[in-house]
Formats: sequence, C-alpha cells, structure tokens
Amino acid sequence: MLKPALADRIIENFGGFPKELKKAARFVIDNPSDVALLSMREQARRAGVQASTMTRLAKQLGLEGYDAVREAYAEAVRSPVSDFAEKARDQRRLQALDGDQALAANIISSLKQQIDALGSPERLAQLTEAAALLVNARRVFCVGLRASYPIVWQLHYIMSLIGEKTVMLDDVADTGADRLRFATKDDVLFAVTVRPYTRVTLDIAGYAQARGVPVIALTDSAVSPLASNAAVSVIASTESSSFFHTMTPAFALAEILAGLVAGREGDEALEALRQADDYHASLDTYVTTRPLPVAPTSKDIR
Repeated sequence: MLKPALADRIIENFGGFPKELKKAARFVIDNPSDVALLSMREQARRAGVQASTMTRLAKQLGLEGYDAVREAYAEAVRSPVSDFAEKARDQRRLQALDGDQALAANIISSLKQQIDALGSPERLAQLTEAAALLVNARRVFCVGLRASYPIVWQLHYIMSLIGEKTVMLDDVADTGADRLRFATKDDVLFAVTVRPYTRVTLDIAGYAQARGVPVIALTDSAVSPLASNAAVSVIASTESSSFFHTMTPAFALAEILAGLVAGREGDEALEALRQADDYHASLDTYVTTRPLPVAPTSKDIR
C-alpha cells in the first residue's frame, strides 16, 4: 500500500512519545492495513493500550481525532503501491531509535500473532475446504513466483512424498506454464501471490479459471486480484516491521494444507511413504550416524 505522509510524522516524533503512545504509534506503523480497516477499539486492544491512547496519539500528531488517522491509512489502502526502498528507510529510522534487538523482538512478536491467527474458525474453514479440493483433484498444478516460490515448492514436495499428483509450473526457457494446457475441471490450480502481485501468476490463474479449472488462492487479502475468482481463498497476513513483507504465515499454511491432504489420502499415501523410506534408505540419502570430530593434538598443529 502507498504509505501515507502521516507515517513520516509518526516516525519523526516517535522518540519523544511516552511509553504508551509509543506502543500505539508502533502498532500504526507496523499494521497499516489494520489501521485502515479495524475499529479504534480493536486497534487499541491489539496494540495493548487503552482506546483513549489512540485518540491521544492522533492529537499529538495535530489531528482532531483518531478517525483522521484511519482515513489517512484508508486512502493509502485505496492506492496499493509497494515501495521497498521507502519501507527500508522507515525500518532504518526505527531501528536507529530502538536498536536491533527491539526490531527483532517486534518482528517475532508480530509473527507469533500472525501464526496464532491461523487457528481462527474462518481460517480453519478455508484450510479444510482447500484440502478437500486437493484430495479430490486428479492433478494439482502449482504456481508461485519470486517470494511465493518456496511456498508452492514446499506443498509440492510434501505431496510428492505421498503420490504423483502435483505438477510444478516451472521450468527452463519459461515453458513450465505450458503444462497447464492439459488441465481440466477435474484438476486444481494451487496459486500463491501477495502484494506486490506477480503478473504472470495472475495471468496463469485467469487462464485456469477461464477453462473451468478450480483455483485455490493462497494470498494476502480476500480482495486481492488472485482471490477475486478463486474457488477457495486461504488468507495469510504479510505485515512486517521489516522492509520486506513476511511469507512465514503463508509458508505455514502450505505445510498445513499438505499435512491435511496426507491424512486424507488413505492407504495409498502410507504405501507411497513406505516406498519413499525404502528408496532413500537404499541410496543412503540422509546421514543417520556421524562420527564426532577428533580434536587435533599439539603434534597435529605443529
């Protein structure tokens, strides 16, 4: 999202705020989408302050009330532009004020909350619906590019242990997506992208939808362009105190999905896993025992 000018004012004044105002200000800086969409009381609850503190923050910034803060961020949401350099500048300024450990602790705290949110009834319903589509699909075509690639690969890798259903749409010479021309309504496309949305992923999802192929969208918003026509959308938060959006919640969701599928595939999945164990044992793929290193003697050192 486009950062409102108000964010610069908050950062400039952050060092002079008392403790409670700092907590409120940090919430505003770190959670711009929530500021635009949630009520003031809910924001105060999540920030760990009284609702009156949010009003005090607004007045400290020269505004009439907190509604003006929310409106500034709502306007930014309506102008979704990503600027990594601008985010990096903000991070450096806060990092200089609070130090490295404070930034790391804040990122960890945010991740804890985001992971906890994956257990909400809404998210669990999305996961079980998506898992059912994956289980019943003839094939699962997987696409995710740039930062989303590891997430798609993780689901593909885990599911490859229990069968041959998944097909990665990646290859040399930009030919990976060509495999999608064989997809039918009996298949599923598992697609991942978050802001800033990758154009190729959206194009592939649009092609699949036009052919009647159900799309499972793992994305960051119910109104993201990937979610707009998806059969199922699974939503992962990406907000972070770092300049780069976090992919940790999305990665966790992919692992959960693959685990749910494995648990519903029955005896065939168990047999496939036994075959995988035998295969890797025969090739000695993994280190099971390793001798401890012997410390060099003084003679060896000479």
